[in-house]
Amino acid sequence: MPPNTDDLDGTASHPGTRRALIWGGAIALIVASAVALILMLFDWNLVRDPIARLASARLGRQVQIAGNLEIHLWSLKPYATIDALEIGNPAWAGPGQTASFERVVVQVELLPLLRGRRVLSRLELQSPDINLRRDLRGRTSWDFSDGRSKAPLRLPAIRRLIVIGGHLTLVDEKRKLRLKAQFSAQEVQGVSRDGFRLAGQGVMNGAAFRLTLGGGPLLNIEPDNPYPFTADIMAGPTRVKANGALATAFDFAHLTVDLSAKGVDLGDLYDLTGIPFPNTPPYQLKGRLVRSLREYRIDNLNGRLGDSDIAGHLTVSTGRDRPYLSADLRTRSLDFDDLATIFGGPPSTGAGETASPNQVAMARTMNTQRRLLPDATLKVARIRALDADVRYRVTSIHDAILPLRAADVTVKLEQGLLIAQPLVFDLPQGRISGRIGLDARPALPITDVDISIANARLEQLIPIKDTTASGRQPFTGALVGRIKLRGVGDSVHRAAAHASGQVSLIVPHGEIRRAFAELIGIDLTKGLGLLFAKNQETTPIRCAIADFKAANGLLVADHLVFDTGPVLGTGHGTVDLDRERIDFTLQGQPKQFRLVRIRAPIRITGPITAPKVGIEKSAALMQGGVAAVLGAVASPLAAVLPFVSPGLAKDAPCGALIAQAGHTTKALRSITRPGG
Repeated sequence: MPPNTDDLDGTASHPGTRRALIWGGAIALIVASAVALILMLFDWNLVRDPIARLASARLGRQVQIAGNLEIHLWSLKPYATIDALEIGNPAWAGPGQTASFERVVVQVELLPLLRGRRVLSRLELQSPDINLRRDLRGRTSWDFSDGRSKAPLRLPAIRRLIVIGGHLTLVDEKRKLRLKAQFSAQEVQGVSRDGFRLAGQGVMNGAAFRLTLGGGPLLNIEPDNPYPFTADIMAGPTRVKANGALATAFDFAHLTVDLSAKGVDLGDLYDLTGIPFPNTPPYQLKGRLVRSLREYRIDNLNGRLGDSDIAGHLTVSTGRDRPYLSADLRTRSLDFDDLATIFGGPPSTGAGETASPNQVAMARTMNTQRRLLPDATLKVARIRALDADVRYRVTSIHDAILPLRAADVTVKLEQGLLIAQPLVFDLPQGRISGRIGLDARPALPITDVDISIANARLEQLIPIKDTTASGRQPFTGALVGRIKLRGVGDSVHRAAAHASGQVSLIVPHGEIRRAFAELIGIDLTKGLGLLFAKNQETTPIRCAIADFKAANGLLVADHLVFDTGPVLGTGHGTVDLDRERIDFTLQGQPKQFRLVRIRAPIRITGPITAPKVGIEKSAALMQGGVAAVLGAVASPLAAVLPFVSPGLAKDAPCGALIAQAGHTTKALRSITRPGG
């Protein structure tokens, strides 16, 4: 019998098998239909509590569904309706609700999920009441990862967002902010309405706070297109405006914003941003902010700080233990007194100067007290909270006490240790350079200063005009020096009041008008005669040295030496950085016999900002010749030259003066030796 060809491909064609497949398919269809019918008719309220418990475990806080729960799954765009939804506070925030909703409607698109994308066709929030809190430790009630994740907020794409009657309360103890706001999004097809809008007011750091936030249309949003928004923030005298867009809708990790900010002090932006910007005079700034995940970049930064311009770019990287700030900033024209605000002092407040009312009041107080060093307390917690690498360059400087021309400084801050190095100020001739360190890690900050003056000119740094000689300066010469101080204190004044170290200034060679040199020796007949005769004759400055040893804020100069052709001037004195007063005594020893000479020293005393010069009539000059004076100053001055510059003792006339003083000392010892 020939084979049955219908069996060649298996049993699929067997009548019994065909009936089994038909019955199987029918049963599967009946089961699927039954499941679908059950799901359609199922009372989801029966599993409302288990769903709430599952959500509680997932979010790490109490979730409760007190109202009706409906879920519609039989669709490519399933949706759920939840009534009376409550999300509790984290345990550290105490009892209460982080959020509650009268009704929530969520509709999901299934097809994008197959490609790994989350897209909500619709999200409707009715009467949302949001209560957010940040404590002093920085914990936030809106962080559902319990601090484990620092990723930026990235919501699913939402094609249509509806918010009705929203209320927001924010209490930020770290930023000292309390805000109450209302928000809504009720755009209707064919009706001209705003998109998302949030408006509120409150208090930040004791000052009035106001926030207005607006978004673009919320109907038929394309998930891959940018979503525009605007913001307007007022915090006391600070005003920030933003006009930008999220790279894609509801992705807050990528955005671009044109920013403008103005206020009385850039340091006030700490309350808004958490970045410890320096204190400044009133400012106006603009720039473009670009956020990419945990990095914020401001390009095309430009504007004014006080009476100085500023430009450049900066980047802030977050997601670390401390934010990291890197910046490259430039100023074309710097009003030097604007820098005083960085150290807690006021800028100049005269006509045409820019200063806030508080800075004007501070300047008035300091002028009344004749004080130079500010007492504003350094905010060390802010310094410890940031790492930074900033370069700042200045093309030209005006209104400085010294004739500074340009500047270049790089500041690095890591774990509370701030180093400004290299620090360079250009002079018309010469340069001021060195290093400033601020260690904010201890309970009381430690300030280190090591500054050198090289190749400078005396007549440029001390521009005294001789009005009796057609405006010519009475002295010229080279000037070098070094300042090396270390102080402990949480303000400029307190650090200076505890400073220790050394300050040395040297004029290795130069010239002085002979009349002034004679007057240093208080030779009235010759000095006044030359002065009134407008005699322009000069005499060399062989060497001038002022050396101070500092301890606990008191700078003591045991030996001041001013060696000219006709006179050897010496002296001593103090600078009290705590009381901000000086007291110097200067006296001259003529190198030739003078018939008429007042034997009284010159005194310079009073506040640093306004000293007085006079003759100490009650004190007679010590008798003794130039040789005795030189013998007394040889040893102390020999140690000053290498402190300022290693080659100074060999290459400058000061080296010859000290060598001569050394020979004089030996001669004096031989004369006074017993039996000599």
